Amino acid sequence: MARPKSEDKRDALMAAATRVIAAQGLSAPTAVIAREAGVSNGSLFTYFETKAELFSQLYLELKTGMAVASLEGLPAEASVHDQFYRMWSNWMRWATANPGKRRALALLGVSDDVAPGARAASHQSMADIAGILEKARVDGPMRDVPMEFVAALMNALAEATMDFMVNDPANADEHCRAGFDALCRMLGCLFFLTF
Repeated sequence: MARPKSEDKRDALMAAATRVIAAQGLSAPTAVIAREAGVSNGSLFTYFETKAELFSQLYLELKTGMAVASLEGLPAEASVHDQFYRMWSNWMRWATANPGKRRALALLGVSDDVAPGARAASHQSMADIAGILEKARVDGPMRDVPMEFVAALMNALAEATMDFMVNDPANADEHCRAGFDALCRMLGCLFFLTF
């Protein structure tokens, strides 16, 4: 009879995979991930049948964690401006506080090993963020552009903002604000002028 799986071991494997991927990239051997987690390589495959399954589950977990952090404390009754800025600043704080997760998520985001189902589930976890973005662009020049393109532009601007926040922490708040202002100008948000 197989022993029951331990949630603590699974969590240790996910945390180790994040650290190892961030440090060594996607080609890092599973043996290194297992060793970093303090388990045998065989134990890793008790929790994840393949390396691709590990990558898929890690991608979904990281993406969902980022979404939850971005939406934290977001008052439903607040204006679109306040919701959008709160979401943006939460996202920037998550990324700058979790550089390993940010790097691992970026690498997994371009991996062919992440299953389509994990990508679809991650899109679902981002639905509230997409809804806020949709409201922010409704009257601007990007209103008829495919949402995937708008999201890609927002992500590129977010990455640049995060880099400046990390490299110049004394001015992180100013960089966060400047990134948000640039995003609002791109989207044609009328509310950015009231900030």
